[in-house]
Amino acid sequence: MTEPFMLDLHAYLERLGYSSAPPPTLDTLRGLQARHTAEVPFETLSTMLRVPVEVEPAAIQDKLLRQGRGGYCFELNRLFLLLLQALGFDARGLTGRVVMGGPEDALPARTHMLVLVTLGGVRYITDVGFGGMVPTGPLLLDSEAEQATPHESYRLTLADGTYTLRALVAGSWRAMYVFDLQKVADIDYVVGNWYVCTHPDSPFLGQMIAARTGPGLRKTLNNGSFAIHRLGLASERVQLRSVDEVLEVLREEFGIQVPEHPEQRGIIERLIAGA
Repeated sequence: MTEPFMLDLHAYLERLGYSSAPPPTLDTLRGLQARHTAEVPFETLSTMLRVPVEVEPAAIQDKLLRQGRGGYCFELNRLFLLLLQALGFDARGLTGRVVMGGPEDALPARTHMLVLVTLGGVRYITDVGFGGMVPTGPLLLDSEAEQATPHESYRLTLADGTYTLRALVAGSWRAMYVFDLQKVADIDYVVGNWYVCTHPDSPFLGQMIAARTGPGLRKTLNNGSFAIHRLGLASERVQLRSVDEVLEVLREEFGIQVPEHPEQRGIIERLIAGA
């Protein structure tokens, strides 16, 4: 019989810079989301190595809190949801379809997870797992106005029961993902994750992607291309030329304890050569 999962609340809050449990308020939600995107990186090292990603809470907790790793949405947002619930927030998971970089009316698989939080009857979405364009503050669900975050501004629009999240990037509104409010079961995360980490069409399979936020900036790594995007300024890009450079950037810029794997150096070499 499987033992019930126990969230290590102290270790999780400690990683986010909290010495004690904060109250379930909007200010707390803002702080948690900002700190999470800064302290726990988005990264796809497991799928780069074609190692199956486990999304059972115990496995995610071990990876994020014990192994010094990050993860992607089904890991980051799933553990974040459990954190919010443990702190007393009224929160539940949602799934969405990523349309960034493609047509807004496309219907790709539900490969994104986000979280719905209700505070005093007011609904917000919160997300700590959307890579280089993750919102860094909670967004009012029932408003179509432009909403500021510590980084870019975002907008939510509703049509025929489907919400579209857009970000203001270089002066234009770009669609990120679409979602609805249907009830989600744990098996939905398992199925979506299985697609992301095993399907040949998955954008993460065999790819090295990492992202982390900071005050007024975002850091991204796409195979051998490392970039720092500062608000209101031109992006600084560096093409990394060696495996050791890549490993140093993963450790120093993204705070990732890079896992050992016999094929890791060869895979990274190929990714750099093809960048």
